[in-house]
Amino acid sequence: MNTIFWLAYLSVTLWSIVNIIFNGSRATKMVSWSLSVIILPFIGPLLYYLFGINRRKFKLFKLKQTEKRRLYSETYKELKGGEQSVHRFNDYKEDKLASLIRKNSYFAPYEGNDITLLNSGEEAFDAIFKAIEEAKEFIHLQYYILEEGMLLDRFYELFQKKVKEGVEIRMLYDSLGSNSLRGKVVKRFKDIGVKAFPTMPIRFGNLLFTLNYRNHRKIVVVDGKIGFTGGFNVSDKYMKDVSELGIWQDLHIRIAGPAVNSLQRVFVKDYHFAGKEELLLQDRYFPKVEPTGDTIAQIISSGPDSRYPAIMQQYLAMINIATNNICIANPYFIPGEPVLEALRIAALSGVKVTLLTPRKSDSLLAQYSMFSTFDSLLEVGVNIYLRPDFSHSKVIIIDTEIVSVGSGNFDYRSFEHNFETNAILYDQDKATQIEELFLRHCTDDVKLELEAFRKRSPFSKFLEGLAKFFSPLL
Repeated sequence: MNTIFWLAYLSVTLWSIVNIIFNGSRATKMVSWSLSVIILPFIGPLLYYLFGINRRKFKLFKLKQTEKRRLYSETYKELKGGEQSVHRFNDYKEDKLASLIRKNSYFAPYEGNDITLLNSGEEAFDAIFKAIEEAKEFIHLQYYILEEGMLLDRFYELFQKKVKEGVEIRMLYDSLGSNSLRGKVVKRFKDIGVKAFPTMPIRFGNLLFTLNYRNHRKIVVVDGKIGFTGGFNVSDKYMKDVSELGIWQDLHIRIAGPAVNSLQRVFVKDYHFAGKEELLLQDRYFPKVEPTGDTIAQIISSGPDSRYPAIMQQYLAMINIATNNICIANPYFIPGEPVLEALRIAALSGVKVTLLTPRKSDSLLAQYSMFSTFDSLLEVGVNIYLRPDFSHSKVIIIDTEIVSVGSGNFDYRSFEHNFETNAILYDQDKATQIEELFLRHCTDDVKLELEAFRKRSPFSKFLEGLAKFFSPLL
């Protein structure tokens, strides 16, 4: 029996290591997975098979999922509506960033947008509900988390009313993030006429090909003219104290203007592959939107179907073109060595780099992984502040000129595995407003000092080191 066990262990472990060698993309990740499959008999190889394999390189996944989505993006990369508002930059810095995004995500920068900042759950959902109440043609909604509670009940009440008025409603939700949204809950929405579908559903037949790829986007589009995106999910924890972390803080934006066209394109693509219904490419779903404001906005989307890790490239590009200051707010700051090195280079080059993260996280592994990156950043002069509350915002501001707000975290999952969407605003006034909100939390009493940080307990250092070992796998 022992002989059979060891033969099985050696066979499975060897198979895993050979696959890691042939298909690994980064040395750190390859080492982490190799040690995992050796140290954890059978469990390590199983975890690697579920989460470690880059299925985009495998023919089955490539044919059924990735290539279809890539072809869709390339076929419909230029749609009617809003093209007359494409902005041409004269500034080298802005043009470099905008050109990158147009090539890796197919979205242009649009001028003439009116942007409203929504800095609390109350502000965000009041604005979303108001837009829904005023909808005339259609409502398209997509969230990573749709969670039972008073917010979801409010959506239901509004949808019930709007369907009776003849408004089309389509709703997408991630099958893992919205794991409680099943059975009677989904049926309740479908029964009133809402077309509701999970994205990347977790089923026995496709478990190995979808479990590690989640749709993390947060998008609402109303009549093709008003759009919302940012970090808020539909969960009561943004409105009231329902956990030990208190009320979650976040940042969302309301967009009115031509850039809504891009948000609509992201939704339509995801809806096509989730609902397997007709293509929503008719002109009425992409109305011509006249300029309504002064902000130049550009949407960037990224996911397992992207040819390039677009969100990571966006963050790296913003860090590299900054000349004065960089402000980053993110709850899961585990970016990997390329981004860490870019930040260290920026700080050593005289750019003021400020990082704002929560002191406590909803994930201990993420918290310790994040803290494991701080020493090397503090050493080169990066300013790190730890908020006492839990902020879920995903923001980066450079030179008080360009700001990104969206769903993309600074971690491997957002860079490589999740479907994400950010909005980039080329607007000094909006960048200033968001930077002021950012700096309110950067006070001396929550600033992390290098010497004090190095005096943390050996046990904390051990946990950080252990978490760092697993960080490439997150």
